Amino acid sequence: MTNKINHICLITPPSPFLLDERVFMHIGILKVAAVLEQRGYKVDFLDLSGIDNYLNVVEDYCKAHSTKTFGLTASTPQIPFAVHIAHTIRANCKNSKLILGGPHVTLMHTAFKREMKNGLDKSDRAAKDITQLNKIFDVLVCGDGETMIFDALETKSGVIDGDNRKSVYFLRNKQFSELPHPARHLLDVDSYRYQIEGRKSVSLIAQLGCPFQCTFCSGRNSPFLRNIRQRSSESVVSEMRSLYNDYKFTGFMFYDDELNVNKKLVELLNQITDLQDEIGEEFRLRGFVKAELFTEAQAEAMYRAGFRWLLTGFESGDERILTNIKKNATRDDNTRAVEIAKKHNLKVKALMSIGHAGESYESVENTKKWLLEVEPEEFDCTIITTYPGSPYFDDAIKEKDYYTYTSDLTGDRLYQSSIDYLSELDYYKGDPDGGYISYVWTDHMTPADLVTARDKLEKEVRAALQIPYNGARPAAKYEHSMGMGNISIPSHILRSTSWGSQ
Repeated sequence: MTNKINHICLITPPSPFLLDERVFMHIGILKVAAVLEQRGYKVDFLDLSGIDNYLNVVEDYCKAHSTKTFGLTASTPQIPFAVHIAHTIRANCKNSKLILGGPHVTLMHTAFKREMKNGLDKSDRAAKDITQLNKIFDVLVCGDGETMIFDALETKSGVIDGDNRKSVYFLRNKQFSELPHPARHLLDVDSYRYQIEGRKSVSLIAQLGCPFQCTFCSGRNSPFLRNIRQRSSESVVSEMRSLYNDYKFTGFMFYDDELNVNKKLVELLNQITDLQDEIGEEFRLRGFVKAELFTEAQAEAMYRAGFRWLLTGFESGDERILTNIKKNATRDDNTRAVEIAKKHNLKVKALMSIGHAGESYESVENTKKWLLEVEPEEFDCTIITTYPGSPYFDDAIKEKDYYTYTSDLTGDRLYQSSIDYLSELDYYKGDPDGGYISYVWTDHMTPADLVTARDKLEKEVRAALQIPYNGARPAAKYEHSMGMGNISIPSHILRSTSWGSQ
């Protein structure tokens, strides 16, 4: 082993804004762990999902281990927790090196580059965010971490930017297909409790990126999440076979943005069907589809492969809102997609949102009417949060202490509070039975109006369609050693590379 740094601790921050943190594993950082192990690095993995007193875990880890290099991932809602973790490491592990990757830093850096290109100064919100993150973490990894982690380990400080199609760090289809499977052995797999139709289930990713331009969607201005990168069908099926053999999973959630942008989708579905015939099992699958691209042939092949649930971001039942958000699907397209799914015995979860540019009481009512008309088997309705990397965020203009996004199609506006994403803990709430907070408003609805309208829609649609609320699971307590005796972090939180089991 010739590497100067050969031992790293990777950390998944908690996500208390979710109803249940122990549902989906964080695949991205597990892929980074896999390439590190492939190169001979020892990896410790702290999985803080669902741990209430997570900083006690970090403190105890630092006391019990000599590791000096830490890698964290974070989405935008996780960033405040990642910052707290970084401060705890600094306080308890002297001369440590901290690396931050994941969606937030990548997309915020994309927004920062747009600000600089447009001549904005360094006090604007993306520039301010990146400047602060540069002070807290030594290295910021922007883009595909699987290809950048090794340079990040050797780099003293600064930003490594791979969010560019021409970058050597930008994953191509062949690389994506040939990467080792995510290092799920570094998690307590059995502590994740996801099921599809009663089957023990796990998430996986067959493709990255979405080419559409929805104004609310984070990543629309970032090559990292805009450009499609696809694994080969053989690569996907190989991972499913391993997950069945190693963990007996017979349920699979495809976490691709839109499965049916893949022109070889039916080929993939046929190979998944063949795998089930080969092993003598019957899978149950779930995934996302784009409404206007959904066809009878796709639906038929999906059901045959084991799909029983589809999720679609219909977002609104109002035509003007669909135009404003550049959804590229009409109300009729969305209705037709539900009808095709039902015809082929596929259940639909309708993903809806309010608080878009031009949102009004009338548009919210139209969304409610559409849901009652098509009768999805499940739905959720959120209030829009303006994330970096979305046109709502990147194209907004600062006005006093708030920002304004204006639709280039209708002139409708969306107003946004100025948020410190590094410290604001409550700007997103995931409890569907009340508890939402709105940091956006329109010319027709105040933040309070949006919260009231969302709660009313949720209550009335669930009552009419007899769809129960999904219950939340409270976070677990880590039994902190408080400095007494030997420090032992439970295996459902801390796992390490074990070469004998590789």
